[in-house]
Amino acid sequence: MRPVVIAHRGASGHLPEHTLPSKALAYAMGADYLEQDIVATRDDRLIVVHDIHLDRVTNVAECFPGRARDDGRFYARDFDLVEIESLRAHERTDEKGKPVFPARFPSAGEDFRLHSLERELDLVAYLSEHGTRPVGIYPEIKHPGWHRKEGVDISLLVLETLARYGYESHAATAYLQCFDEHELRRIRHQLGCRLKLVQLIGEDNWTPEPTDFAAMRKKRGLETLASTVDGVGPWFNRLYKTRRRDGRIRDSGFVARAHDEGLVVHPFTFRSDALPPGFTDFEMLLEFAVDTLAIDGFFTDFPAAAVRFLKDRKTT
Repeated sequence: MRPVVIAHRGASGHLPEHTLPSKALAYAMGADYLEQDIVATRDDRLIVVHDIHLDRVTNVAECFPGRARDDGRFYARDFDLVEIESLRAHERTDEKGKPVFPARFPSAGEDFRLHSLERELDLVAYLSEHGTRPVGIYPEIKHPGWHRKEGVDISLLVLETLARYGYESHAATAYLQCFDEHELRRIRHQLGCRLKLVQLIGEDNWTPEPTDFAAMRKKRGLETLASTVDGVGPWFNRLYKTRRRDGRIRDSGFVARAHDEGLVVHPFTFRSDALPPGFTDFEMLLEFAVDTLAIDGFFTDFPAAAVRFLKDRKTT
């Protein structure tokens, strides 16, 4: 069975991330799943945006110049949904306002917008019913501990919204992901969620939540995870090692360890314009991940290239 292609923030290598055009394009390109990062607004609505901040992907500083917090950032939690929908979305920038991926489509003059989770689920339902095939969803609950400090239980809101759209059973075409190990245990064992759950595994300095990613990568850590989740989403750079002597790339053993515990492995993020160290092109990266590592799926900003690669392999 071929790996599933997960459109990372939509077709974000081509259009601004987490906009409806980016999601529609990813569907047209053949992605199996569309990803939704989820953050709560001031009026407890759920929006699809990668960060709890708005200033790196919208013109919020121009529209609401007095609404930054003391750290100079503009937080989605400080705005109502209608205010966020009034903003123009653009390609991601860094702290200096420079494009993170300079070669991508220059979207500053286009009318892209952020939107609610409900709006995206409406689009997914429409595409699945009227398009050429069904498509799955892959929502991520962003910073649940931070949201609790802000006075909202984002996990409950997400589960309630997904249930209204029919995403409740383990058989649903959905994976629910989070970096917070404790929150995933709560979602499964306290809130009774039956959806397929995925533990994201990054680096220990990536998140303020008390999650030990280093321990998760070991056999005992994966065994513990398997009692709660159905899969893991590791940072791809941890799935291989490079020999100092000759620069050859070899398997780190993580995927096999996860498979031994019955977990699917969906690593992130496959970008043709930001290759991991040691890889010279996108095809080399995909060949190693699919053939050597035997991953079950992967997040990519470039779903068309990924789908084309998998189709070419099937016909040869």
